[in-house]
Amino acid sequence: MDVTAGIVIIGDEILSGKFAEENAAFLLARLRALGVRVKRVAIIPDDVEDIGVTVAAAAARFDHVFTSGGVGPTHDDVTMAGIARGMKTQVTIHPVLEEILTSHMGDRMTEAHLRLAQVPEGAILVHGKDGAWPVVCFRNIYILPGVPSILRRKFSSIESRFLTAPFWIGRVFVGADETAVAAHLDSVAHAHPEVGIGSYPRLDDPEVVVIVTVEGKDPDKVQAAFSALGQRLGEAIVRSEPPAAVTPP
Repeated sequence: MDVTAGIVIIGDEILSGKFAEENAAFLLARLRALGVRVKRVAIIPDDVEDIGVTVAAAAARFDHVFTSGGVGPTHDDVTMAGIARGMKTQVTIHPVLEEILTSHMGDRMTEAHLRLAQVPEGAILVHGKDGAWPVVCFRNIYILPGVPSILRRKFSSIESRFLTAPFWIGRVFVGADETAVAAHLDSVAHAHPEVGIGSYPRLDDPEVVVIVTVEGKDPDKVQAAFSALGQRLGEAIVRSEPPAAVTPP
């Protein structure tokens, strides 16, 4: 059975185009390498109600949810409040985070600093290899920062907890266009319903016109579909890459 995930990117600055979105691409690549199937990516504004509805719906549907953004000390950092509303709880100060901040800031501690210790009531702290600041987790929701460099570091420090059975993928490089191979792909897809068959045209390669992928979690079924594809496409194949496991680098 697949382990599934949803990603919720939070930030007016992303929707306005002021900053390019980087975090979803990183999480998509890492989660795939860990064997997790991402089923939905949402980009939403810094709005408490929208955050609550979107995250709660994702938490009910997927095994894991990863949010990015809106966890700083300023007025527009409302992710904690949004998740708390959507999950029918309230925002509270986590004593461990407060202690970390107090220890670090001392007499310089302000109300703005204390906002960094706010979490939905009932949240736990996930300590990874990066021990400076834990990841806040509420049920199956992992609340990550929006700054790309920090998000990458925080996620990488805890990613081993999401490792599951890998995806297997094989590729066939075809020298004929999609209209010529569509019937063959339909036939293989129908005969191997548990294997994903993807067709991707290439416009920048004079030799390869279409790349066809076969992928799934069962290596035997993926290999069977790959072999069937080879038999169906025959001389149209320029080259191929046999199925191999997708694993973390």
